[in-house]
Amino acid sequence: MPGFLAQRLVKAAIVVLAIVVCNFFLIHAAPGDPASVIAGQSGAADERFLQQLRTQFGLDQPLHVQLWIYVKGVLTLDLGFSHRQQMPVSTLIMDRLPATLLLTGAAFAFAITLGITLGTLAARRVGTWADSVITVLALTFYATPLFWVGLMLVLFFSVWLEWLPSFGMMSVGANLAGLALVLDVAKHLLLPALTLGLFYMAVYARLTRATMLEVADQDFVKTARAKGVPEGQVVRRHVLRNALLPVITFAGIQAGQLIGGSILVETVFAWPGIGRLAFEALLARDYPVLMGVFFATSVMVVLFNLLTDLLYAVVDPRVEVA
Repeated sequence: MPGFLAQRLVKAAIVVLAIVVCNFFLIHAAPGDPASVIAGQSGAADERFLQQLRTQFGLDQPLHVQLWIYVKGVLTLDLGFSHRQQMPVSTLIMDRLPATLLLTGAAFAFAITLGITLGTLAARRVGTWADSVITVLALTFYATPLFWVGLMLVLFFSVWLEWLPSFGMMSVGANLAGLALVLDVAKHLLLPALTLGLFYMAVYARLTRATMLEVADQDFVKTARAKGVPEGQVVRRHVLRNALLPVITFAGIQAGQLIGGSILVETVFAWPGIGRLAFEALLARDYPVLMGVFFATSVMVVLFNLLTDLLYAVVDPRVEVA
């Protein structure tokens, strides 16, 4: 295990470094001059001021020199300075990251729990009305755009029923603390987490159903039933445990995609996470913030994939860590 972790960490560092370099060139390939944007926001656009801005932010250096400076900064967790927010990029990301992790974590827990539960129920009731209902629901949520689901949830629960707040992370000016603050954040979290989680729930339900039906036809399952093992134990210990490996693989990949998918959800619900921060930085051409968000999300994707590999040994000890 220590050797495996060391090997994977080295590979992860190489992958993150490659992503950092690619993001740098992609951002700088965009048309336009960042110095002109900064000058326009400052209310001055004469040539002398533009030159001062290029010197201040290193934009007058050759591209390879800018890359070297940026990579050195990333190695020391110095992600640059936001000209729009007038704050270090690392500070901005750390301020917004907890909100994104809360949203994506809640959506992922909801999706994986309900998806596996519904998929298991559909596989055990294959061909019945329960299987048909779960299949239709899964296909519906899979085919429906996220922004439309979010808008419909807001319209139903916030506008018509007035049960839940429609935007933000907490009530503005309420000055809540303790349990009252937790409940208030939970109320604001419910709609965006549902919006983000319903799509992935549909995927996990369909995948769990398909893999369980495939495993149920294996010889070791038939042997367990022939020995008189109770049906519930057969499903839990033999069918579901083996069927979870493809689900874990897919969930590990999609856990990182949840961060990217949260950009749209955070924008719809005005959720103060790094997804919304990236959208605002894109509109303002705040390149250091964009590259910082890309770096943070790439690190999280690599970590999720590492955790997925470690979960294999927990779910199925026959899988060797190599």
